[in-house]
Amino acid sequence: MIGCAWGLRSRFDFGVDTMKKILLGAFALVALAAPASAADLAARPYTKAPPPVVAPIYDWSGFYIGINGGGGSAHKCWDLINMGGVVVVPPASMGCHNATGGTVGGQIGYRWQTASWVFGVEAQGNWADFKGANANLVFATVEDESRIDAFGLFTGQVGYAWNNVLLYVKGGAAVVRDKYRASDIPTGLAIDTASETRWGGTVGAGLEFGFAPNWSVGVEYDHLFMGHRDVNFYFTGVFGLPPGAFAGTARIGQDIDIGLVRVNYRWGGPLVAKY
Repeated sequence: MIGCAWGLRSRFDFGVDTMKKILLGAFALVALAAPASAADLAARPYTKAPPPVVAPIYDWSGFYIGINGGGGSAHKCWDLINMGGVVVVPPASMGCHNATGGTVGGQIGYRWQTASWVFGVEAQGNWADFKGANANLVFATVEDESRIDAFGLFTGQVGYAWNNVLLYVKGGAAVVRDKYRASDIPTGLAIDTASETRWGGTVGAGLEFGFAPNWSVGVEYDHLFMGHRDVNFYFTGVFGLPPGAFAGTARIGQDIDIGLVRVNYRWGGPLVAKY
């Protein structure tokens, strides 16, 4: 019995030892396989960070030059204050008319921008063809005619910009070249003529849009306050009147309204990158 018991115990111990060896071998295999499995996992893909957002800000600073075109109307009223050297008291109204027509010209200036405010100076010169006439209220067979053939504006500007949109007001000095004529209605002949260069003031407003880095287009309205001036007329020589002789003096008042479309090209930094 003792021999049988010892034999059973020996077999049991052998089985336990064998199981231990098998378990230790399995753990060793798992330990070796774990790093290999981790190495076999796919590498995490690299994602490039998105670039910073850049908002382009339009800059109105710089010198600019441009062209313009449009139309205008000059309201003119004539009063006779001297006729052939004889003073007329009180002045006699000869009537009013509007001289209308087209204009084309150019401008040059400089603007500088601080935050959203834009300041500038500008000189503008235009050819014009504003004409109008009325029947003289003093001399029934005479027609009074006015013509503006040129004007200039010298102004300062203050504006406010919404990126590439600029709203501005302007004001300064204005100069106008005027020509006048009194004609005989039945024959159409000029009896006497006059001309002057008149200075006055101007105010205006405009809206401008930057459609390309250095290009802009806009619309502008200007009112010219030209006041009243005494203008001397001289005979042309028709009807036997002495050519070049003094014919009389008219006090002429005028105000002018002008609407323009403008295109400008600017030198300077058109865009500022803002992060």
